[in-house]
Amino acid sequence: MFLLDSDSQMACVSNLFEGGDAVNYSNELGQSPAHLAACGGQAFCLHWLLQTGADANQQDSNGETPVHKAAKAGSLECISVLVARDAKLGLCNNEGRTAEDLAWSYGFVECGRFLNTLRMTRLLASSRTLIPTRLAACRLPSFPCSKVAGQKRAHFSTGTQDRKRARD
Repeated sequence: MFLLDSDSQMACVSNLFEGGDAVNYSNELGQSPAHLAACGGQAFCLHWLLQTGADANQQDSNGETPVHKAAKAGSLECISVLVARDAKLGLCNNEGRTAEDLAWSYGFVECGRFLNTLRMTRLLASSRTLIPTRLAACRLPSFPCSKVAGQKRAHFSTGTQDRKRARD
């Protein structure tokens, strides 16, 4: 606990202890302490909660997970903490919206881009495992490959090498 670096983070942790809340306890709205930490942008507190067993994918009465709350708050730090703990990014709330949708609609462009990049990366990774072997062997024309394994690619000089050779 001596690593807490701000009063707000200490207040977050002390409020949890004083309230006697279990890590996955839900209030009347179905929100857990992880939801509240994510909503408040408290990345340190959220990290601590996840380390002590909080569910990164617990949905509240609106169907929102802590990732939804972090996206609505524009907290890239909280989103990163949740992603590191394998939070599911494709879960939809009761309105059918993902965390990425909420980030865009609340105007948090950086969070929206981050979540979009993660979604596309995961989609690409999962599609690579589903591609038949004969299609996976095809090369994309924009990515040239060398013909011999270990062969270095040609490097064209801009004149610097030529002047050096002329001096030698």
